[in-house]
Amino acid sequence: MTQRIAFLGTGLMGAPMAVNLLRAGYEVACYNRTQSKTEPVVEAGATAHDTPKAAAQGAHFVVSVVTDGPDVEAVLFGENGAAQTAAPGALFIDMSTIAPEKARELSQTAQSRGFRFLEAPVTGGTIGAQNATLSILAAGEPSDFDAAMPLFQAMGKTITFCGAAGCGQGVKLCNQIMGAMNLLGVCEALVLCQKMGIEGEKIVEGLSGGAAASWALQNLAPKILRGDFAPGFMVDTQQKDMRLVAQAAEAAQASLPGAALTTQLWRAAQANGDGADGIQAMYKVLARMAALEK
Repeated sequence: MTQRIAFLGTGLMGAPMAVNLLRAGYEVACYNRTQSKTEPVVEAGATAHDTPKAAAQGAHFVVSVVTDGPDVEAVLFGENGAAQTAAPGALFIDMSTIAPEKARELSQTAQSRGFRFLEAPVTGGTIGAQNATLSILAAGEPSDFDAAMPLFQAMGKTITFCGAAGCGQGVKLCNQIMGAMNLLGVCEALVLCQKMGIEGEKIVEGLSGGAAASWALQNLAPKILRGDFAPGFMVDTQQKDMRLVAQAAEAAQASLPGAALTTQLWRAAQANGDGADGIQAMYKVLARMAALEK
């Protein structure tokens, strides 16, 4: 019997993830607040619905990839949420990035209504979503992780069980810190090399195989050098994640000066009207500071 998946949220990340589930042989019913964004998934064989409730009718798995905690709560447990119609005992898998405490709260809500719940935020950007090479950071009950593994394998390559509810989101926030700092280093290096009259391409070519190698250097530096600031992951969305980092740091009484600095640089990008650009727009902030034109 083909297992039915309700996939809620078919934006930049969600659409290719849902398509990969279709390619793996699952039956997918999808929902997105802006329905036109379901079109790539429908073209691949899914059915689109007007509400999460309609998409989840009889679903064995409910996967959500939306913006923030309140959005997850709405699509799962709201008036027109998936919990109204999903199969008894269905496994809810939230692959959004939300606060760890919100993930724990949603897990408790799901269990109180007779469902199972995993958090499974991802990293790897739209490229990873398209190529089914995402890193998936799951947390919850080990038995639920085992049940979700075939779905994860259809969408990702590096799949890690991080522990109890909240731990997956905690690891994802750590990822956002590291990614932010790596990108800052790439952007500063590109500014400096160009101020010294060195072609930026030499940074990518010469450093990608050494100690300075990073995902940002390999994937975002070439875009910066082409003047391509189209979003694989938007500045505005990244800033939501950095807000969650700051909240987690405050709760844990951890000092994170690097995370605060990158947040301020992206805030400058937003103030310049670049909030809908990709996160590589951090470079434009530093380039303006260095009187470079780009």
